[in-house]
Amino acid sequence: MKAFGFLSFGHYGPVPGSQTRDAKDALKQALDLAVAADEIGVNGAYVRVHHFERQQSAPIPLLAAIAARTKRIEVGTGVIDMRYENPLGLAEELASLDLLADQRIAIGISRGSPETAQRGYEAFGYTGSTDPRGADIARSKFETFLAAIDGAGMVAADPQRARPGSRLRIEPQSPGLRGRIWWGSGTRETAENTGRLGLNLMSSTLLTETNGGAFADLQREQIDRFRQAYAAAGHTGAPRVSVSRSIFPIVDERDAAYFSGADDGDQIGVIDGFRSTFGKTYAAAPDVLIEQLRADAAVQAADTLMLTIPNQLGVDYNLHVLSSFAEHVAPALGWQPNTAGPVQGEPVVAAHAPGETAGNETAIT
Repeated sequence: MKAFGFLSFGHYGPVPGSQTRDAKDALKQALDLAVAADEIGVNGAYVRVHHFERQQSAPIPLLAAIAARTKRIEVGTGVIDMRYENPLGLAEELASLDLLADQRIAIGISRGSPETAQRGYEAFGYTGSTDPRGADIARSKFETFLAAIDGAGMVAADPQRARPGSRLRIEPQSPGLRGRIWWGSGTRETAENTGRLGLNLMSSTLLTETNGGAFADLQREQIDRFRQAYAAAGHTGAPRVSVSRSIFPIVDERDAAYFSGADDGDQIGVIDGFRSTFGKTYAAAPDVLIEQLRADAAVQAADTLMLTIPNQLGVDYNLHVLSSFAEHVAPALGWQPNTAGPVQGEPVVAAHAPGETAGNETAIT
């Protein structure tokens, strides 16, 4: 682990004890927390995206506001549901955000997580899916999105206004944007596909598969397969890998009141029709957390750790959680604060068979 950030689900609602009573509270508090986190060296501010729920749903304005108010912190998503997106519109928005943020973005995209709405993406106008979960349209739109940010011609030019036969790319273009795109992976197979595409890997506290082993070990296998596929496809970069965890250092009475006894084990359940593995919550004294996280194979393999935060407890308490982790836990795990510069992934050496060349696969599941 080189870096850590916070991942906010952006919950809001008039429930007892919540400090985020409405959407305005959730947005402004996320901004305030990111600004404060930037000052103490936290590496990333990431938001979860959900539609038809009282959570963050339109991340780009929030991320642009954070980028404008901060100096070093990375801004991103975990994750954008591609089923709901216009691929060319998203390509334009992310290129603009990337330029405004001076390339400080980490945008997680995926097929989408289980949701309250039934085929909610159809209400956004995206129909025609033959998959009950919409994975087919997510794949197709993501392929178009990647082509667009890579500068491919997306539409025929008007011959009266441009060179006859030419095709126009989306504008603006942000050089290197593809290298700041992540795929949110819930399975080992999807992790391998992500590696073949040469993208970054974002893995969460939920994997939509189980093999009977510990969650962290299953996730570590996912990461290993991703890197192997990345190399086998001929990519020669240093891809980023993130994992998310619920981690609460218990350093005072408030922490004990909220989270004492919350340290639990992995859980197995069925979600979205898949037998799934859920990661544990870590809540303990800092010295105990250090040993637990050193034993977490996936945390050790990833360059970035996202701390899922209870955003409804407010900015002050969540900054306390981040500060406690930064002061008492992260240094022992290899943390480098944002003052050390942008986070770097692990270099991967391409492995080709004789005469084999890198592919240009675009399919993902």
